[in-house]
Amino acid sequence: MTFDDLNLNGPLRNALEELGYEFPTPIQEKCFSIIMSGRNVIGFAQTGTGKTFAYLLPILMQHSYTEQKAPSVLILVPTRELVLQVVGEIEKLAKYITLRVAGVYGGANINTQRQTVIEGLDVLVATPGRLLDLILDGSLKVKYVKKLVIDEADEMLNLGFRAQILNLLDTLPKKRQNILFSATMSDEVDTLIQEYFDDPHKIEIVPHGTPLEQIEQKAYYVPNYFTKVHLLEHLLQTDEDMSKVLVFAANKKLCDRIYDTLQPKFMDSIGVLHSNKSQNFRINSLKKFHANEYRIMISTDIMARGLDIAEVTHVINFDTPDVPGDYIHRIGRSGRAEKSGIAISFVNEAERDFKAAIEDLMHKKITMLEMPQEVEISNKFTDEERPNLGDKNYLKKASIKHSKGAFHEKKAKNTKVNLGGLKAKALEKHKHKTGKINKRGMK
Repeated sequence: MTFDDLNLNGPLRNALEELGYEFPTPIQEKCFSIIMSGRNVIGFAQTGTGKTFAYLLPILMQHSYTEQKAPSVLILVPTRELVLQVVGEIEKLAKYITLRVAGVYGGANINTQRQTVIEGLDVLVATPGRLLDLILDGSLKVKYVKKLVIDEADEMLNLGFRAQILNLLDTLPKKRQNILFSATMSDEVDTLIQEYFDDPHKIEIVPHGTPLEQIEQKAYYVPNYFTKVHLLEHLLQTDEDMSKVLVFAANKKLCDRIYDTLQPKFMDSIGVLHSNKSQNFRINSLKKFHANEYRIMISTDIMARGLDIAEVTHVINFDTPDVPGDYIHRIGRSGRAEKSGIAISFVNEAERDFKAAIEDLMHKKITMLEMPQEVEISNKFTDEERPNLGDKNYLKKASIKHSKGAFHEKKAKNTKVNLGGLKAKALEKHKHKTGKINKRGMK
């Protein structure tokens, strides 16, 4: 099937032709007629399968010019980066359509966004918190909303937006079309669907956990942070195929540490992205990575969901995610648009169980590689990597699962059983003196 087979109108066909798109992806093909029918739709599809166009094409196909100032389409996404990306995709598709679109998100000037909303929109893309702010202060009227799209629903719920989403669903007109896309079917997503979606049509393209076949998956056992840095530096310096590399790290502090270590060696070809950076910094960093000005981008999982970065050759997991689904989202930044990609994970002793859980989810083994001889193996550990002896689960952790410890038998005086408080102790004392138990007067 080609896009011509969907009977798109001229403006959309012309825009797709200029973008170089000829064939719809499976999720786009299956969603088009269902969304066009006005029925509620639930879509489950892997990252990189074209979910954004899957809902945008039928929505834009049904758009008609109006002078009404309140939007008829609301699109919810979890992050400001995704707001900007979806707005950009709409602008590409609507190049030959008269359409007013804008995005609103937290961390930016609300007065500027308020003015944009008041001037009038057809489509509004938003993060949940900022959207509710504008509704509550009266700037945004939602009584004309006919279509609601919730994109990356599982991620929004994971980020704690459940209350905002439920408030919004109760605020919107009852008569509307709901379109929800998610990579996973969590209990929270299922509850949301059961409570608010009337007789939805479910479309599932690839079961969650099935890795994209065009991504080659590899891993190294690497003992600690410093050895991981040495290995990362070695790979970046010796592998010429690593032309566009996305490095994922567990948290903001770790991202900054990796960046500070590598930046003197890679100068202006490396960037860093996480939520502590200013909005302008994040937007400029993404632009530079898009434009190949940055060869290397170090990021938290903020870039693991939804963001479409073309031609990422390698995804490197500096740490192995403890949630298997997060691994799927990370590696899905490569191997997009039917192109091949490579995912490399650095696994330390404590992360072996995480790797095993990922393999169980995928029903697929990750190929283990030998450490290159040139890489220096460090015996230094960061504070975060040292065992936490105060952790009650310390002995259960993989990092010391083979340790025999330094245990000894308790002395006899320390083997007494806890008898349960003063009352029980009094009974025991009475028994010791008299040889029998007298419970009278002990109540």
